[in-house]
Amino acid sequence: MSRAEMDALGWDSCDVILVTGDAYIDHPSFGMALIGRLLEHHGFRVGIISQPDWHSADAFRALGKPNLYFGVTAGNMDSMVNRYTADRKIRSEDAYTPDGDRSKRPDRALVVYAQRAREAFPDANVVVGSIEASLRRIAHYDYWSDKVRRSVLPDSKADILLFGNAERALIDLTHRLAAGEAIKDIRDLRGTAFMVPQGWLPDAEWSEINSVKIDTPGKIEVHTDPYAMTPENDAKCATENPSENAPETPKTDVIQQQAIRIMSREERQLMLKNKQHKSVIRLPSFDEVKDDAVMYAHASRVFHLEANPGNAKALVQGHGDRDVWLNPPPLPLAMDEMDGVYDRAYARAPHPAYGKARIPAWEMIRFSINIMRGCFGGCTFCSITEHEGRIIQSRSEPSILREIEEIRDKVKGFTGTISDLGGPTANMYRLACKDKKIEESCRRLSCVYPSICSNLGTDHSKLISIYRKARAIPGVKKILISSGLRYDLAVRSPEYVKELVTHHVGGLLKIAPEHTESDTLSKMMKPGIGSYDEFKQMFEKYSKEANKEQYLIPYFIAAHPGSTDEDMVNLAIWLKKNDFKLDQVQTFMPTPMALATTMYHTRKNPLKKVTADSEVVETARSGKIRKLHKALLRYHAPENWEIIHEALVRMGRRDLIGSSPRHLIPSRQPAIPVTIEESGIANGRRVAAPKINTYGKKNTAKTGVGVTSKIPGAISTTTSGNSRNGLSYKSAKPKTNSSTKSGRR
Repeated sequence: MSRAEMDALGWDSCDVILVTGDAYIDHPSFGMALIGRLLEHHGFRVGIISQPDWHSADAFRALGKPNLYFGVTAGNMDSMVNRYTADRKIRSEDAYTPDGDRSKRPDRALVVYAQRAREAFPDANVVVGSIEASLRRIAHYDYWSDKVRRSVLPDSKADILLFGNAERALIDLTHRLAAGEAIKDIRDLRGTAFMVPQGWLPDAEWSEINSVKIDTPGKIEVHTDPYAMTPENDAKCATENPSENAPETPKTDVIQQQAIRIMSREERQLMLKNKQHKSVIRLPSFDEVKDDAVMYAHASRVFHLEANPGNAKALVQGHGDRDVWLNPPPLPLAMDEMDGVYDRAYARAPHPAYGKARIPAWEMIRFSINIMRGCFGGCTFCSITEHEGRIIQSRSEPSILREIEEIRDKVKGFTGTISDLGGPTANMYRLACKDKKIEESCRRLSCVYPSICSNLGTDHSKLISIYRKARAIPGVKKILISSGLRYDLAVRSPEYVKELVTHHVGGLLKIAPEHTESDTLSKMMKPGIGSYDEFKQMFEKYSKEANKEQYLIPYFIAAHPGSTDEDMVNLAIWLKKNDFKLDQVQTFMPTPMALATTMYHTRKNPLKKVTADSEVVETARSGKIRKLHKALLRYHAPENWEIIHEALVRMGRRDLIGSSPRHLIPSRQPAIPVTIEESGIANGRRVAAPKINTYGKKNTAKTGVGVTSKIPGAISTTTSGNSRNGLSYKSAKPKTNSSTKSGRR
């Protein structure tokens, strides 16, 4: 991270310089550490420039010019998701920065960093990657500017973009550059994207499939009579300008030329596969999708249908007079490759340069272990699938157990509790399609929606084995499971639910039904609320058997596309009926590339065929409606009474206003509790501080509401809104004050 460190190592230059928007933490949950250690393992000298000052190119010259390339990333999260809430407000802290400092990272960090690296050394290669590159690799709707933006490739001026699980592509690229191959000639790596001249194809055998129009009838081919002994029209076989002196061809030869050789099944499959691998789909161009919502939705649908590495075709999208070319997604890492990535010699600590500074993301994951990647849930609001893919990539049991021992022996502050064994979901470890051929040909967007696929293996025994062996490691007192549980899968294995509930719940288990109404759930691709009820029964049964008082904490999303005011009222009624008074709630955030984001932007449903007349998706876009939907999740909060009361009257639901248990809100607004800080700020406003008499009783300040001060013995009531996990695209899962949908299932 500095010239002094290079000098201590005896280096005069670095082969690769990685630029990141995060603080550098040498732990496999952080992308730069994982990539850096892997490159180091392959013999390359790697430098790190962490959170550089982007106001000039000087910081990008700190380690000199790299021999091979700058590897640029915004960090573990998309920089806009990291900085802003679903209400487009700046977050209270940056979880990946020392002391949560919000000023260390620019907006759209990937583009800014890549441009500065290019400015610092114009002739250096620039490679961009990680989550921000993955989710913005084609034209995409950007919630924060409320418009469709170009791919980051032309804006960043990068030579190549790596998307998805890029370890294999990165190592291959680095070795080829080290061997002297020019970066502009490397065009055959899966999981890469690059700029090419318009109409470019790799070679003459490639063909282009045009997908820039919707529902355009194709040419009607005349079917040949299979019983005809002679051609129906000899002229069809002739050249356009046949020579008058050309010799007449015997009819027997014509018949032989028209004879059909029956191909074997293997030959047909091979020919189809070769044709598929030599085909590229042309998506509607940036200029088309930026102004046409229907074309944007169509492009989104095509893009997501080409996500299975087993059958995906290359994609190309016009950007002005050039094209963005995307090779098919990377093949999943095998188990030994996953072990090779995670078994490197990580220091498992922040860089010493940060001293005693608190880094929130590190505090969250320092005692957690990532055991798998990917998610086949297909939730439309989540972008994990677009980055990590649907095929689960798992580590071996010995590798996972070794990491637990390393944490026990190396990480300061370890008291015996492992905070998580998980990943994007808690319970998809080693779950896969029962048939590899079926997996490679499948084009479903989800393996568990609308129902669990009959070809999906749901055996949790291997995960149960890891839990049991992890608990038996000397020095380990407790193994908690904090990753989101896919409860519709869990109920397929009562043994797993019993193991989880008996040994791995710390009193509260968070799960995410997300909604109760079927129409909204269909837009999310989430199971019905009946699956939650089934899991709840099992959870309570096994908690009682273990003699433990434990509770489920359900999470829900407000203002998701497809959710109407009536849907949110019904959800609020369900919450009251089940005696849930939620404190931390979330509003839907349209993240780049997600299918739900397409619904939000276009009001079309990309889960079905898109046409100008296809299904319209009701979407809460105005600030007032989004605020109402969020308020209904906290129907009990006095500060939400007014907006809910107004909505119920407007909707003709006065039957829900009153003082009996069947009513949602009371007839009159309750007093609003206020937290007054020492500065005299109450709920964001300056008020008179309450006076405390000698008997410890307080006088209420003249604010028209009840006031509670932060004094010993007083009850401090807060009405904080959003504090759910941020989008955990890579392995780290910091709990920021976020209203974003995370990778929970």
